[in-house]
Amino acid sequence: MTELLTAAQMRAIEQAAIESGEVTGLELMERAGQGVVEAIFEEWPELAEPFETEERGAAPGFNDEGGAAPQPPASPRDISGQMKAGAAKRRAVVLCGPGNNGGDGFVVARLLHQRGWAVEVFLYGDPEKLPPDARGNYERWQEHGGVSELSDASIEGYWEDHPDTKIAIDAMFGTGLTRPFTDLAKVQMELNYWQAASKRSGAPKVVSIDIPSGICSDSGQYLGGDQDNPFDYAVMSNLTVSFHSEKLGHRLRNGAVGSGKVKRKSIGLNDQGSPNSTVNLIEALDRRALKVGSHKYSHGHALVLSGGHGKTGAARLAARGALRIGAGLVTLGSPRSAMLENAAHLTAIMLHQIDGAHGVSELLEDKRINALCLGPGLGRGMDTQAVVVAALKEQRATVLDADALTRFERDPQVLFDLLHEGCVITPHGGEFARLFPDLSDKLNAPAEVGPAYSKVDATREASARAGCVVLFKGADTVIAAPDGRCTVNSAHYERSAPWLATAGSGDVLAGYITGLLARGVMPMQAAEIGAWLHVECALEFGPGLIAEDLPEQLPAVFRRLKS
Repeated sequence: MTELLTAAQMRAIEQAAIESGEVTGLELMERAGQGVVEAIFEEWPELAEPFETEERGAAPGFNDEGGAAPQPPASPRDISGQMKAGAAKRRAVVLCGPGNNGGDGFVVARLLHQRGWAVEVFLYGDPEKLPPDARGNYERWQEHGGVSELSDASIEGYWEDHPDTKIAIDAMFGTGLTRPFTDLAKVQMELNYWQAASKRSGAPKVVSIDIPSGICSDSGQYLGGDQDNPFDYAVMSNLTVSFHSEKLGHRLRNGAVGSGKVKRKSIGLNDQGSPNSTVNLIEALDRRALKVGSHKYSHGHALVLSGGHGKTGAARLAARGALRIGAGLVTLGSPRSAMLENAAHLTAIMLHQIDGAHGVSELLEDKRINALCLGPGLGRGMDTQAVVVAALKEQRATVLDADALTRFERDPQVLFDLLHEGCVITPHGGEFARLFPDLSDKLNAPAEVGPAYSKVDATREASARAGCVVLFKGADTVIAAPDGRCTVNSAHYERSAPWLATAGSGDVLAGYITGLLARGVMPMQAAEIGAWLHVECALEFGPGLIAEDLPEQLPAVFRRLKS
């Protein structure tokens, strides 16, 4: 796992390095600019190739060490600072803001210029008010070219006037933004037009430094507007370059959409861990967590409760998931009305008739049953509440999903009083709102200032309130424990699997976690492993996936992990 940082944590790490004498702010800014240029050429290697200009020969590319060529070409500007017509076949436009993000932009401009690019730089704000390090790089850039005022009028129609523009650098606001991005609304809209057009034509690629301007780096929310209409409130990038570690906003909410693709670049800071509480990104499975026993009884016995006649499919999906992930034994507890229906579909999964709370208590006298799954297709009647209460009183490792959560929406505290540290609850957005309406309201309120309330904040608070592990589902699944531990399972970028949004997929996830609990995996780790494998199975199958396919991909995923 790797850390996902808040803006404050990143500032603290940088400041600690500067105060220790390890590095200066100017050195960090130079490294950041170099990282952006490297990321651009890694993403679009054709832009790193030497090219011809109309007034001189081939422009230099990288030297053997990957740095700038030793003799930069003459400036493609005339004495007035204006670009000469047709001076180069590749042009970049760099949009700098009033803070250190803008300082990074001046470094990028200088490094591209040294590689023979025609570069035009715009600055939003008064250069006299730039922070010292940014001011220093502003002055260094002026040795190579001029700086124009950034305004809505200065960028509108820029691409049409400069069709050789290949890259647009968004260095306006970055991670430090705490207010809505409204001053440059037309600039933002123009960049978004380029970003969308670049996918089908020769429009400039949009590259954001740190995070696209307008996105809260702690929450992934668009500051100041409707989260469903991002084009009106934030820059949409083709590529975002993050330094040292990714930020929470790259993986949460709509930040992953706006960021396009994220490349993380080192700026030479020691990997000493961030201050305060840390959030980790789940990136791989530690196979050591999946203990292998010598016989089925060492892998536990999971019990999944089914709903009545006509409501049995969800429980069978969960049971199949528990069995495939390695529970030694899986029993489906079924009411009398659904016994034949369930029996017609089950082979390796055992079937036991259970009618009501008393039946649950009786079956759980068998202490070998060590993990329970309650909720998928269970129904929302009074008997569901009684069954959940009876099961939780037995203090077994338990996953609660769907109906087992919704049944308590009128008085969630009744459920919270029964939950214990061996439980995992797995709400989606609607179920989360029913159990934690105040947290959901805060999460979904328009974000007017940053840092905005995030899904991490909401999940952590929910876990502390419920007293158990909470897995808040979504493409940005967040998992939190009552002690503050928190992880994000991101189905974005190269792990994007939109076909996972299909009926029953959440039931399979509940089964995965239940099976892992049966195997003796601790609740937090079981939720993390289950969520990660859930996405891997979707990626293994690909488009056209239905929930029944998910458990059947586990063998292939496990084989791949061993290679």
